[in-house]
Amino acid sequence: MFIEPSLTGEKRGWIEVICGSMFSGKTEELIRRLKRVKIANLKIEIFKPSIDVRYSNVDVVSHDDNAIQSTPVSSSQNILLLSQDVDVVGIDEAQFFDSEIVSVCEILARKGIRVIIAGLDMDFKGNPFGPMPQLLAVADYITKLHAICVKCGNIANVSFRKTPQKGQVLLGEKDVYEPRCRKCYAEGLIENKEA
Repeated sequence: MFIEPSLTGEKRGWIEVICGSMFSGKTEELIRRLKRVKIANLKIEIFKPSIDVRYSNVDVVSHDDNAIQSTPVSSSQNILLLSQDVDVVGIDEAQFFDSEIVSVCEILARKGIRVIIAGLDMDFKGNPFGPMPQLLAVADYITKLHAICVKCGNIANVSFRKTPQKGQVLLGEKDVYEPRCRKCYAEGLIENKEA
């Protein structure tokens, strides 16, 4: 449940975090909320990390090809510079931003801006990803989404990497990642060690 700004006209900001594994619908939910903001004729700015060029260099795009125009930025501080005189700020792929994204979101919220931010809460090893733990800690509202495990059909909470690359950041889609439950994720790790 989201608390709308007061009827007195006083702007009250807050931070909403949408998290989960890959293919859980995080970006889809972010786009849905941002389109509702546009319908309300509120002033909005949308950002994504400049390294995310999987579907578009500029737009935030979900795996279902739903899209909304955004501004790619290389640093979270750029968000502060580009968020003047807005009611709502949307941010996708938060896990790829530097640690300053947390203070950027808090500054925006203190200015009376609603911040809606989406990102992976865990990397492919099942470890907390980038600034997401801190964002979850300061969030006023958290939505945890789940995908469906491609192996057994249970809820999936981990993004299983199907390729041997070791670095934490590897942009990819279904050719590189698949959603898995805890049990099937662990079985996949064992299979990879035996291969």
